[in-house]
Amino acid sequence: MRVALLGATRSIHTVRWANGLSERGYDVHLLSLDDPSSDIAAAVHQYKLPCGSPWGYFLAVFKLRQLLSRIKPDLLNTHYATGYGLLARLSGFLPNLLSAWGSDIYDFPNKSRWHHAALGKTLDRATALGATSHAMAIKMRELSSTPIFVTPFGIDEHQFTPRLVRNPSDHIVIGTVKTLEAIYGIDTLIQAFAKLKVRLAMTHPDLADRLMLRIYGGGSQFHMLASMAESLGLTDCVELKGQIPHADVPSALGQLDIYVALSRRDSFGVAILEACSSGLPVVVSDADGPAEVVLDGVTGFVVPIEDADAAARKLETLVLDAPLRARMGAAGRERVRDRYSWDHSLDLMQLAYRETLRIHHGPTAHGAS
Repeated sequence: MRVALLGATRSIHTVRWANGLSERGYDVHLLSLDDPSSDIAAAVHQYKLPCGSPWGYFLAVFKLRQLLSRIKPDLLNTHYATGYGLLARLSGFLPNLLSAWGSDIYDFPNKSRWHHAALGKTLDRATALGATSHAMAIKMRELSSTPIFVTPFGIDEHQFTPRLVRNPSDHIVIGTVKTLEAIYGIDTLIQAFAKLKVRLAMTHPDLADRLMLRIYGGGSQFHMLASMAESLGLTDCVELKGQIPHADVPSALGQLDIYVALSRRDSFGVAILEACSSGLPVVVSDADGPAEVVLDGVTGFVVPIEDADAAARKLETLVLDAPLRARMGAAGRERVRDRYSWDHSLDLMQLAYRETLRIHHGPTAHGAS
């Protein structure tokens, strides 16, 4: 099957879909407003669309139509419902599987009634829709009646593996890998860590002294969070490591004992699943995405959004019980292998492609794999 992907080459998700589909024998053509990426496999054909004001967007639509007419793909798979989704809609090309990623569904339509209506029209014009989670699919159903397939971002279980040896230090390291923005609740994590230190100082002072909080990620709240840690007297035990390349995430996770994600809003939970695949127990908020991917009491704990006290209590449970950490970590890895492996996600995307073609052409259509 010849498939055209429309999306951002600077995103690791676009890179993985393009390379994964190519490895499965698809003739992949990637069209983007970004420059071609060296991370994309040589077998993938890359095309740059014009961009820049004031006429770049309109030129991009014209160029996209030209390229699709020349490439003649069996299917267009557009990644991200706004921006690239609008480009695909204006191109008029069908069949189009429009894959939403998160903020395009959770944030964009809430900006105004116009944004809500514009997104609804884009979703309606697609042949079918892709959602990264069942929770997102429910949100999308509120906006459009177009058929929806759940196609989660898969985890490479061979890349994200449990560490074979314990950290050389005697620290118990709690951590996260997340962009430092308000919606991801890093402030709640720091508050929970401070409360945890106080609780353990009264009952297990030796453990309290061994605690470390390690935060990987860049963002607009970096300095505010550093100041918060300082004001709470945590300078010696909270490390803000800054943004790291995705290739370094497995190593970073290997330095942790417990992973935490206390997002105020999150449509999926890729980083959480990477931690689970790495054999880590997790403590997450009950935002849509995290609550869907974590089995409360089995692979980790789910706590209410912005509830630092609840998070501190669950962290205390894990800090005090190393066998429980090991059991939850093993259960989390097994859940990733069963439901969220990269191979399984590719299977689901291939199924979505076949069904999109069937919807477009009618029940007699057959999609190649």
